[in-house]
Amino acid sequence: MRTAWWYLILSLFQFSSLTTSAFVGIGGGVGVWINGRGTSITTATAQAPPSDPSGAASSSEYPALQAWKSAMTEDPNGILASWVGPNVCSYKGVFCSEPPEDSSSSSSVVSGIDLNRANLKGSLVKELSLLIHLSFLHLNSNRFSGAVPDSLRELQYLTELDLSSNQFSGPFPTSTLLIPNLVYLDLRFNSFSGELPDELFERDLDAIFLNNNQFEGQIPMNLWASSASVITLASNKFSGSIPANFGYTGSGIREVLFLNNKLTGCIPQGVGLLNDIEVLDLSFNSLTGRVPSSLSCLSDIEVLNVAHNQLSGELPDLVCDLKSLLNLSLSFNFFSGFSQDCDKLSFRNVGFDFSGNCVAGRDMQRPPPECTGLPGVDLSCLRIPSTQAVACAAAMGQGGGVAGVSFTLSTSLPSLP
Repeated sequence: MRTAWWYLILSLFQFSSLTTSAFVGIGGGVGVWINGRGTSITTATAQAPPSDPSGAASSSEYPALQAWKSAMTEDPNGILASWVGPNVCSYKGVFCSEPPEDSSSSSSVVSGIDLNRANLKGSLVKELSLLIHLSFLHLNSNRFSGAVPDSLRELQYLTELDLSSNQFSGPFPTSTLLIPNLVYLDLRFNSFSGELPDELFERDLDAIFLNNNQFEGQIPMNLWASSASVITLASNKFSGSIPANFGYTGSGIREVLFLNNKLTGCIPQGVGLLNDIEVLDLSFNSLTGRVPSSLSCLSDIEVLNVAHNQLSGELPDLVCDLKSLLNLSLSFNFFSGFSQDCDKLSFRNVGFDFSGNCVAGRDMQRPPPECTGLPGVDLSCLRIPSTQAVACAAAMGQGGGVAGVSFTLSTSLPSLP
């Protein structure tokens, strides 16, 4: 239930200009916190570490913050009025703590910056790399623009980077992938563009938030190798097929949001190998073909949304039997039918929307002329079986899945003319 609630919150913000922050920032907004490897993202009113105002700044911290202050052109809330003098631990939005055990510093160090919702205008400067003990940098909902400095790669203690809801532009900031201990990357609601690097999904990240940018091209084929529990690529310009390269070891991915892109082709059969997934949103794309029967293996899924695509055929019977399901949206496709079990979803308080389809005898369906010559029929998915049958995870003793259900892993290809 927790995951579905978070997904609802994220959906409400999907097309707005604001986003949640990773801590309660200067503006007091509700935050997002990563509880650790293999866990879902949960909303919380997490507090930043207490600052130590008595600590003296290191020789590099004061000039670094002053250089950044000089690059800020607007400060309507007067946040920077306190950024005066060498005692940087007294600066608003700057947090200090005792140095790490492996540090050569003997005094308090700048361990975090939280300027969420400060409405600052300016740019990031290369001198930020001089804040060598920085563990979190939260700049949600400001007006920073330009590029992300390459020097951020030098921040060896940085674990959380939130640049969401700003005006950054240019290609994906690859310097962020060189930050050695980064686990949380939030670039939502900016103007980044171009293709995603393969290295993004090779890094040991817990969360990848890239929605509402201008990214384009195909999603890298190594997507499912990611260690992240949450991947949001929604509201970009991604095209091509959903990557079909699934491993046999299972994935810790819990939430996948691909909505509002330009994806085509079929939903890969291997989606059924995502043992831990709880939210899968593929809506507002141009996906075709039939829904793979392997979706019935996703016993932990709470939200399944494939609305506003060009999917057809009948919904696999066991999909509506998924025990954790809270919301199933099939609307505005070309489905021709579903099992009687789907009619029982309302008795389980499960949201079920199948309007705008081609189900005979049902209300709120497409006019019959729209249901002839279905899109994607000539390019429907061929399921070419592999030599190795793959069962649901439960049958393989890995947890999850629908008992007794198995499927054959296959490759989704367009049929030949």
